[in-house]
Amino acid sequence: MNTIANWAAAAGLRVLGAEMRDGKWLVFGLGMGIARCPECDARSSCRHGWQIRHLQDLPVQGAQVTLKIKVTRWRCQAPDCSRQTFADPLPQVARSRSRRTCRVAELARLVGHASGGRPAERLLNCLGLPQSDDTVLRNLKRQAGGTSQRATRVVGVDDWAWQKSCRYGTIMVDLERREVVDVLADRSAKTTGEWLAQHPCIEIVSRDRCGLYAEGARQGAPQARQVADRFHLLQNLRGTIEQQLSRGPRPSQLPSPENAAMSAVSAAEWSGHGRQPALAEHRKAVSAGRGARLTDKFNRLKALQADGATASAIVRQTGFHGRTVSKWMQVEAVCGHQIS
Repeated sequence: MNTIANWAAAAGLRVLGAEMRDGKWLVFGLGMGIARCPECDARSSCRHGWQIRHLQDLPVQGAQVTLKIKVTRWRCQAPDCSRQTFADPLPQVARSRSRRTCRVAELARLVGHASGGRPAERLLNCLGLPQSDDTVLRNLKRQAGGTSQRATRVVGVDDWAWQKSCRYGTIMVDLERREVVDVLADRSAKTTGEWLAQHPCIEIVSRDRCGLYAEGARQGAPQARQVADRFHLLQNLRGTIEQQLSRGPRPSQLPSPENAAMSAVSAAEWSGHGRQPALAEHRKAVSAGRGARLTDKFNRLKALQADGATASAIVRQTGFHGRTVSKWMQVEAVCGHQIS
């Protein structure tokens, strides 16, 4: 083992040596903390024993590095102190009970905050800092819970899925700090209003155009100004454009012979778009166009099934979802249209 006497990882730590084991660096160190109790701040001279801490550190030329630090455990001699023993603290190296150094934890926090759990796991593994996605998210939550919370002035309200298509909750985001403030258990005006009532400093509520959160904001924060966020405005605009364009035929798709007459009618209606049609007529045309495209897809699937194609082959050729293919292969009609 080679001794490194002139290099120290941080204050309070003396490096004794380093060696390579199985392609990974193992650095041996000795904690030089002061023997002061963290509870009563009394200095102790009674040594209780030793403790070995294994800490993940930054890699060296792509090789993983582990710090093996020997710290002293002392016995608190103050008669009125509730703590019996304590170890030398290493505040500039690692937190108490942590398995990673402070610089590794900060790097993992930044990567996890920017990319998320699983992408952060893949990136950290490439950097020589292997961590699971659960560890990355757990550290993010711990850091967010330990930071000082100042009053939220601009809050963004939106729903999110605890279980997709089954159970939804509400997420509260501080839009000025770009941080999640709270996550509510359900999606209701009552719960939203109760949360907003507990934060009287809120001045602006950014939400979608659903009336549920609007009612919750009126109940809990009547003094706040409600605005529609940009994401939902663009989403509504896209939906409106798709609804308008769905009345005409798609130039990139050739209609089947069965739907040629219906496509011609849709094209004629679309060419006369100079005057605004009635709402009922518009919805009827949209519904007819969607039904025609759905029937055309169903006919394509049934034709492939008649030729002996398997479900996986149909999915590859058509790009339809696997569950849709399995369901349509078992029926002979879709949307009320009997397929011959």
